[in-house]
Parts: sequence; structure tokens; C-alpha cells
Amino acid sequence: MAALQPDECATLARHAADLAVRGRAALPLAAGGASVVLWEDEDSVAWLNVAADRRDTGYHDHDGCAVGVYVIEGSVTNEGLPIGGPRRVRRYGPGDSFSVPSGGIHRMDHDAGAVTVHVYSPPLRAIGYYEVVDGLLQRTPGPPDGASPESPRLLRSLADR
Repeated sequence: MAALQPDECATLARHAADLAVRGRAALPLAAGGASVVLWEDEDSVAWLNVAADRRDTGYHDHDGCAVGVYVIEGSVTNEGLPIGGPRRVRRYGPGDSFSVPSGGIHRMDHDAGAVTVHVYSPPLRAIGYYEVVDGLLQRTPGPPDGASPESPRLLRSLADR
């Protein structure tokens, strides 16, 4: 198994967009959106995500996996977890891609109607969710295919700095 670098994941996500667009007609647009695995092999897994409604992932990590994201439709924001500096929120639209390193903690905010491809390497096995609990930053493990919760107390603490 050969783990891909973050920029390689972003390139692969960009190339996977064509496959995602062809397969999207069969994707159910349930309330809140839907996700489908486009492929999974020993090196990577690719997800097509459709956000029917606005969705904030909250701060999370990918349990040691790098990720590359390609925006097909709509727009998303991406923000790493800032420590000792200002927040850096970046907006991406159709045709844009970005990546997050394997040890990165970030949050994404998907506008309603956003369609994205995410490529994780190695294949995603778990996600860690972050929130402030009793004044301390806490990581809670979760499954790779579960809806990630928002981080309202963590966001408030960053806004209060």
C-alpha cells in the first residue's frame, strides 16, 4: 500500500469528478444530502458528496489520512483549526480543489447544492470530531461514513479570541 500525498489526492479528486458527474443521476437527494463511494482500493477511497442543504462538518480529522477535495457544483469553505493566529477561511467554487494533510484538523461548510469529490489516502477508516467540553478541547472518534457534528462551542471560543 502506498499512501498518496495531499496534492496527489486533490489531483485524483479532480480526475474523479468526471466519473462522479456520470454517476450522480443515481444518487438519491435525501434531506440533508447524500454520499456514495465511487471507488475504494488499497491506496485510496473516493466519495461523491451532495449537500442538498447547508452542512457544516465541524472541526474533525481523518485519523491519519490525507484528503483532496474537488468542487463540482456550488461552493464550500475550508478552515484549519487555528492555534495562536487568526482564522483562515478559504472559499472554493466549481473547478477548485484543495487538500488537507494527514495530520490536519479542519472544518468544511458546504452551501446548499454543493457537490464535491473527496479522495482519502490511505482509505478512510475513522474520523475524529472536535468540540470544547468543560473548557477543554475534546476529540471523539466516529465512523468514516457518519454525519460529522458541528463544533458550535469551539467556533464560539475561536470567535471570542
